[in-house]
Amino acid sequence: MTASADVVIIGGGVIGASVAYHLAARGCTGVRVLEREAAPGLGSTGKATGGFRCQFGSEVNVRLSLLAREKLLRFADETGVDSGYRPCGYLFLADEPATLDALVAAQAVQHAAGACDPRAVTAEEAREINPAISIDGIAGGTWCTCDGFIRPLEMLRGYTEAARRLGVRFDHGVEVAGFGMDGDRITTVRTSGGGVAAGAVVNAAGAWAGAVARMAGVEIPVTPLRRQVAATVATEVLPDTMPLTIFVDDGFHARVRDGRVLLLWPDEARMAEPYDAAFDEVWLPEVTRRAHRRFPALREVPVDRAACWAGLYEMSPDKHVLLGRAPGVDNLFLANGSSGHGVMHSPALGHLLAEIILDGAASTLDVRSLRPSRFAEGEPVSSPEFL
Repeated sequence: MTASADVVIIGGGVIGASVAYHLAARGCTGVRVLEREAAPGLGSTGKATGGFRCQFGSEVNVRLSLLAREKLLRFADETGVDSGYRPCGYLFLADEPATLDALVAAQAVQHAAGACDPRAVTAEEAREINPAISIDGIAGGTWCTCDGFIRPLEMLRGYTEAARRLGVRFDHGVEVAGFGMDGDRITTVRTSGGGVAAGAVVNAAGAWAGAVARMAGVEIPVTPLRRQVAATVATEVLPDTMPLTIFVDDGFHARVRDGRVLLLWPDEARMAEPYDAAFDEVWLPEVTRRAHRRFPALREVPVDRAACWAGLYEMSPDKHVLLGRAPGVDNLFLANGSSGHGVMHSPALGHLLAEIILDGAASTLDVRSLRPSRFAEGEPVSSPEFL
């Protein structure tokens, strides 16, 4: 590969594809996306469970969600593909009164940022919203009707196909090996298929973003974190309209997708370990036990081990994305560290990063708090740990 591009995007997942589409929609020609997987959707995007929420604890994340939701509502008009957005709601439940107080307090942030739907609910109201749950020991919770579900692979397909129609080139099976530098600028992206001269480079490499940044001499605090999903056998015991239900104190949560119930529990003590069968033997019985306690109807529904999977989050220290120009490299731009929110925020992140690249700053939202230099400056974003 010997070529040139105005913008080279490293990573062809939904964030990279969104950036490519939004650049091309603004008239930026010569956009090229490099993806090391052999086909679309084989990375983290294809392993996402597809939740969408406005219930966050920081103003900037709420505003990202609201912008993303606006774009999801017109996604089909823009791309020709249905994003799968369905506002079935998110139900956060607290065992401890202090946890409930924190959930309710966060709604002041949500309302101030423009999310009008979130509200507090009692345990009894929560059971009316989701009759499948046990409310034993539940102090109460919060609920938002505009939260819900999206289809990650359909969003990826929509942005990829729309970007291609606008002239973007996607190269799959191409691995980035390094950069040619001239002072504080990248001149060439070296790949397994040759070199690409680049006017600007976008790091959208997901869990591998830190390694990509180091090739340019930049250290960014983005690290991979393992997440596992257990899937039941096909069942009708819970409806596919059931809201995504999160038990905040222990982190267990569940949703229904494609006729199966997806069970998730972040075992933080073990999530850094590499995947192996022994890990499954420890984690699966525990997540199943929690499911049976919280959803009595699942006690007779087995887990389908062959349908379970694992993926990687790209974590930042404050669990917020690094968005903007990389410190020390004039033409390297970052969209990394979304910490599990990348798919849901991808419409907004692509839109905003296109503004930063083409205009020098984002104008649709004030995203200065997400600047990649904030950690070195001692200004991480503040938010409750569980939101």
